[in-house]
Amino acid sequence: MDVNVNSFPEVTLLITHYNRSQSLERLLITFKQQGIAFGGIVVSDDGSKPEHQQRLKELQSQYDFNLVTTPKNRGLGNNINKGQDAVTTPYTLYVQEDFEPKPVFMQHFKDALNYMQADAGLDIARFYAYFSYPYTKAYGKGFVEMVFKPQLGANNHLKFYVYSDHPHLRRTSFFQKFGRYAEGVKGDITEYRMAKSFIQHKGRGLFFENFNDLFYQKNSSDEPSTMNRAGWRESKNPFALAARYIYLQVKLVKWTYDVLYKK
Repeated sequence: MDVNVNSFPEVTLLITHYNRSQSLERLLITFKQQGIAFGGIVVSDDGSKPEHQQRLKELQSQYDFNLVTTPKNRGLGNNINKGQDAVTTPYTLYVQEDFEPKPVFMQHFKDALNYMQADAGLDIARFYAYFSYPYTKAYGKGFVEMVFKPQLGANNHLKFYVYSDHPHLRRTSFFQKFGRYAEGVKGDITEYRMAKSFIQHKGRGLFFENFNDLFYQKNSSDEPSTMNRAGWRESKNPFALAARYIYLQVKLVKWTYDVLYKK
């Protein structure tokens, strides 16, 4: 083996893909250039267009990954479920195809893996986010442990995002504790339901504090993101900001009730 390769035989790289084969190729190339090798690679495709499916087969011959497909688009939940089912190693590094690891990723990935191997109570280690997790306690080497506070007085609605679909390391036994991803619903609902299950089943997770340091998220004009947000939720207009504040407080109460009383 090349002395410059860092091999992680106990980890499978799981990549979910849909109509962005250029992004997938860039992700695979970057891991290879950074000398990161895994015990296996699974690419789970959600019924991409024929031209992307053809490119997937070409990439498969180059990178020797396990390609899991479906004849038609069945949504995020199904795509993660069938991909995770194909993983056989103890740990899974989950990355959507439009991300790319930065050069410093590997060292912090090693740290996260070491922590999870040493602490059997940890379920997940998160490497990327759009915002900081609001309630934490120190852990080590740039990581903090997320602490979910159910009290309404802890009124930052971001506390519900203990789980996120952004790049993270998890135990492959994840489904045994938290269940499978919801299928047949929109992606944000799938993510929310898994976050709710994570909280209800007392999941423990690490969060890398400098969360913009480890991955790029790259959406080119040729392969843009498939997720869109309502315009009023992004607006800086005072009326929109006031409406957003009320909306978030209502969401806080509803989600708190869901987490505490609804399975």
